[in-house]
Amino acid sequence: MTLETPDAAAAGTWQLGDLTVNRIGFGAMRLTQNGAAFSDDRGPHDRNRAISVLRRAIELGVNHIDTAAFYFSPLRSANELINRALAPYGDDLVITTKVGPGRGPSGDWQEWARPEQLRGQVQENIRQLGLDHLDVVNLRANGPAPIGEQFGALAELRKEGLVRHLGLSNVRPDQLAEARAIAPVVCVQNRYGIGERRGDCEDVLRTCGELGIAFVPFYAIAAGGREAGADLTAEHEVLLDIARAHDASPAQVRLAWTLRRGPHVLAIPGTGNPAHLEANVAAGALRLTDDEAGRLTALGQPAG
Repeated sequence: MTLETPDAAAAGTWQLGDLTVNRIGFGAMRLTQNGAAFSDDRGPHDRNRAISVLRRAIELGVNHIDTAAFYFSPLRSANELINRALAPYGDDLVITTKVGPGRGPSGDWQEWARPEQLRGQVQENIRQLGLDHLDVVNLRANGPAPIGEQFGALAELRKEGLVRHLGLSNVRPDQLAEARAIAPVVCVQNRYGIGERRGDCEDVLRTCGELGIAFVPFYAIAAGGREAGADLTAEHEVLLDIARAHDASPAQVRLAWTLRRGPHVLAIPGTGNPAHLEANVAAGALRLTDDEAGRLTALGQPAG
């Protein structure tokens, strides 16, 4: 497919509470370094290149950026790069962050944040991004345990004005229901992609659509590659055939399928490569047929 005039608006829009975003956004996890995210043995992205990617994303109509204070490599911080590249921020830009996991200054993973520690994590995101409050904060769940205490702590920060809207990440249907009983939920981020769908994620996706909540898959391109990225040598022939039919890349087909799962589904592909950025944004204009979408949906599902 042509990359002449990619525009994030081509995929349509959705609401995160009272905030309107284009359904193609940008994820900052992979912005800080080459290779696998969170790995210490990879080289950092060139700082000026990373800044140019962020600025180019805005030029292409991206107005939804997903980040976190724990997105950093030995020499780069995603939040600091966003601040340097985009501040002062445009009125239509929505920056979504997440809390729960914690990393020490050397990158070592620490204990999951207790409810009373979430204020500090929110404040750290605010400091790094140079903001007075955060647009959307997602609580990332640590397994199937109840999340009421943690989400309640964030709800208090919302009442104080430090947070505008709340979301969830890596949650199950019962956790979504538990959180909604405490405060409104505007988005859910779960791992979801072609051939990479936990059974209850379909339930969460469907419930989000019924409730008007955005469903924001992560690893939509990487799938099983997760932090390391997509394994382009292992793509299924069905996916490759469809990509060839549209003169598109497998990654673009994965994004197009993701967006086709419902009007409430957003995409946040991330990259430090300017060409990949343009290709990702252009995928918002790729329209799969019903047959193609069905064949892709079947990948990875049990027979029968």
